[in-house]
Amino acid sequence: MIGIEKVSIYEPEIIETAERLAEKTEIPEHVIRDKFGLFEKRIAPETMHASDLAIAAGKKILQEVDPKSIDVVIYFGSPFKDYQVWTASSKIQYELGTVNAYSFEMMNVSSCFPLAVKVSKDMLVSDNSINNILLVGGSKESQIVNYDNPRSRFMFNFADGGAAALVTRNATKSEILDSKIITDGSFSKDVLIPGGGSVHPVSSDVVEKEMHYIDVPNPKGMKERLDPVSVRNFVSVIEQSLEKSGASLSDLKVLLPLHTKKSMFNEIITEVGLTEKQAIYLTHHGHMSALDPCYGLYFAEQRGLLQKDDIAVVVSAGTGYTWAATAIRWQK
Repeated sequence: MIGIEKVSIYEPEIIETAERLAEKTEIPEHVIRDKFGLFEKRIAPETMHASDLAIAAGKKILQEVDPKSIDVVIYFGSPFKDYQVWTASSKIQYELGTVNAYSFEMMNVSSCFPLAVKVSKDMLVSDNSINNILLVGGSKESQIVNYDNPRSRFMFNFADGGAAALVTRNATKSEILDSKIITDGSFSKDVLIPGGGSVHPVSSDVVEKEMHYIDVPNPKGMKERLDPVSVRNFVSVIEQSLEKSGASLSDLKVLLPLHTKKSMFNEIITEVGLTEKQAIYLTHHGHMSALDPCYGLYFAEQRGLLQKDDIAVVVSAGTGYTWAATAIRWQK
């Protein structure tokens, strides 16, 4: 049975509270708590980068699993890594001692965990020589937010962390079911870091204009186009991932989404027929690129939310814009 057997997270020790975020942004603390849905988030120290955060999470799994038994290491975390044009996965493969594994990276910003789970399952189905795949991700996206830029307001919840998941063909804990993905490329230029790429190479002008931070060139235009489709697409990928798995919304027991504003979270869980107690909302962690649903799966297991034969869905969305969901049946 192909499934996720182990999940781990790494939480940086530095905590930034809603009170501190309010001071930095001049947004009232109650708005950050009630609207942003954020009580606090974690910030990585200067010495830890995306690869280090991923390694820290991966090591927790490899305390119980022989590193030499891992066949593939896939990095699914933030594209904002230690260096540009660089494979974090190679460093991670080496530092974790997974000497028999080859490594590569998947990048679809925040939507990548449900995609990485799907790709892992597909690889195990198609290649009998693979038994164990380690998914690892890191996020240090708190560092790319310009808190003085009101256009990037909805990204003030960006935070840091590490996450890992072991996908195996010999799973006993869960079974990976099916997935559904929607991409709407009309949003491809709505959220980006304008400086540092080939369009605006690194220069003093880029730094002076603060183009090395993440930005939303036209927030009003994006909102007008995104609001009518976003929740609808979230619900669609959740529902269709279940249907492709031979189930329906009535079978859904637990939802593990990315961290969004509280009103969107409430709307999504209402649309799929769940209560807040049947979902993980990362009030004390914020949004960590693609890591959120993996964190959700970790906390759902820790809190005993998943019972035998329960179906959960990991769901996320990434700017660009892609909505992705993968259904999982719990076995223990």
